[in-house]
Amino acid sequence: MTHPIEMLMQTTMENLKQMIDVNTIVGDAVQSSGGAVIIPVSKVSFGFIAGGGDIKQDSNKGNKAEDNTPLFAGGTGAGISVMPIAFLVVTQDQIRLLNVSANNSVERIIDIIPSIIEDIKDIIQRR
Repeated sequence: MTHPIEMLMQTTMENLKQMIDVNTIVGDAVQSSGGAVIIPVSKVSFGFIAGGGDIKQDSNKGNKAEDNTPLFAGGTGAGISVMPIAFLVVTQDQIRLLNVSANNSVERIIDIIPSIIEDIKDIIQRR
């Protein structure tokens, strides 16, 4: 016979598995009218807690279970956070990762370096 806390934990974990899958982290691709494919990327965090205990049966108070099974009190809880962090943009000639939080100047500079190099190449080829 399984303990009631095991059933609580199993039910909660099954529900979490249904909510969180790979499509939560890397979303479904969307094609734009210009032909680019845009894929959202998210950060997923979750927490899980379960607890419980057997209640001591007091024969003086009359709360004894009729079938002699111990009394149990318990509960579980879970929390989930899904935060978009980037978009992967795929076109015919390039793949770019666009960060949602481009507050960091260094990240922004690293992101635009390939396009700057391409612009410089174009200028040099024209001359």
